[in-house]
Amino acid sequence: MPFSAAAAAAAATPAAATPNPDIAPAITMSKKKARRDSPEFILRRGLDMCSKNGDLPEALRLYDAARAAATPLSLHLFNVLLYLCSSPSAGPLGLDRGFEIYRQMGLDGVEPNEATFTSLARLAAAKEDPDLAFDLVKQMAAAGIPPKLRSFGPALFGFCKKGEVEKAHEVEAYMTETNVEPEETELAALLHANVQKDRGDDVYRLLHRLRTIVRRVSESTADMIESWFNTEAAEEVGVEKWDIKIVKKGIVEGGGGWHGQGWLGKGRWNVGRTQMDETGVCRRCGEKLVCIDIDPAETEDFANSLAKLASEREARADFTGFKDWLDHHGPFDAVLDAANIGLNNQKIFNFFQLNSVVNGMRQLSPSKKLPLIILHSHRLRSGPAGKPHNQRLLDSWRRAGVLYATPPGSNDDWYWLYAAVRCRSLLVTNDEMRDHLFELLGTSFFPRWKEKHQVRLTFSPNGLAFHMPPPYSVVIQESEGGRWHIPTVSGDEVETSRQWICSTRYAMAASSPPPQKETNNLSKLNY
Repeated sequence: MPFSAAAAAAAATPAAATPNPDIAPAITMSKKKARRDSPEFILRRGLDMCSKNGDLPEALRLYDAARAAATPLSLHLFNVLLYLCSSPSAGPLGLDRGFEIYRQMGLDGVEPNEATFTSLARLAAAKEDPDLAFDLVKQMAAAGIPPKLRSFGPALFGFCKKGEVEKAHEVEAYMTETNVEPEETELAALLHANVQKDRGDDVYRLLHRLRTIVRRVSESTADMIESWFNTEAAEEVGVEKWDIKIVKKGIVEGGGGWHGQGWLGKGRWNVGRTQMDETGVCRRCGEKLVCIDIDPAETEDFANSLAKLASEREARADFTGFKDWLDHHGPFDAVLDAANIGLNNQKIFNFFQLNSVVNGMRQLSPSKKLPLIILHSHRLRSGPAGKPHNQRLLDSWRRAGVLYATPPGSNDDWYWLYAAVRCRSLLVTNDEMRDHLFELLGTSFFPRWKEKHQVRLTFSPNGLAFHMPPPYSVVIQESEGGRWHIPTVSGDEVETSRQWICSTRYAMAASSPPPQKETNNLSKLNY
């Protein structure tokens, strides 16, 4: 075959032009080593270690050495330094150097972010200057950086500590303006500041913010609320005559459980701790708490947002397939978190225990329909599922159209929660639903829904007990007569009765019905 010019050219190409597979890894390793040995990388490693150990003096030594060597600092490194300077243990050294480092950050042309401003606000709080802390939050917002809840803390707590209540309320208003919702810690600080100043109208307003946002209060907040009702200011605030029609209208428009018309009545308060019976009657004053309805439109919106979140985090085809399956086989009166039930107090999955709950919920169902059983597919293929009697049980559930196996790699929490919301059914699980998945829901609707739909279980040698949702809402309630009932986080209506604050004017207490006998809010079935 003739030797072409192209072949001759190819033959003449130097061997060095062909990549050597043995050299490429060596070049990569050399680049990595050079990066690890660079002043910037050494500085970052050192400052990150200081941040982990809370070592401000060493961090400042590294910073000063970097400045002397003209080593540039990134936003991350400036933020590490400011975080250390603003920590509670930093003391005067942190205050002195923190603002100096921030000024240098500006001279170096490094743009701040939310973490930068939050550290500066903490520095301002440390020097007892909440005005500066608040100004920094405003600067952050003006720069197009959305503030977070932590950004407001230094200013809010600083004003509350100084007793500058009006300024604290300005911070609260700015939080609302920037769509940042306070939590119990912030509301408790505002409440304490107003109690100290005998500001009854603001105490009333903040109790309703606690009702809307927190629902049930911690022990420290409960103690503070009790202390308010025992003050002379609490005795004097309120109206002696009110239009009951307006109060009733407020209750209807608010959805029940509160009226929002201000303090009703005058005189001393009879305040103390109490419990509710199974029907929601206060054992101390005899007032019956109400069950606050959930708007069906809210439920529909929540189901749609839940489906959207699940589709983003699960394989879309898998979750869409489940929705179609549910449309075909549903609705159900109850949905079971089968993994939670089968593993409750068990080392291996217990199908007998799960079946007892299935049969128990069927007995409690108005339609006597079997509940929907959500179980991950791997539990149907291995372990106890392989035993003949368990296989027969699973086959019977499949034939009845009540067993759904979630696909490999999925999180079955999305499936049982969506099914319960979509079917407006009871959800049987002891899962507290507090992990990251449920934080994603980010809505005040979910705690209200959970309270009205979750059935919890107790397994004991005496049998299986179903703890049904209470027939009243576990939330701060204000009656049309001016009584207040405030639930605490102590107790859970299952193992121990929840503690409530009961507060009623003595004039009202004199006409209260007698205390109720103790009962249990559960349905019990034997295996």
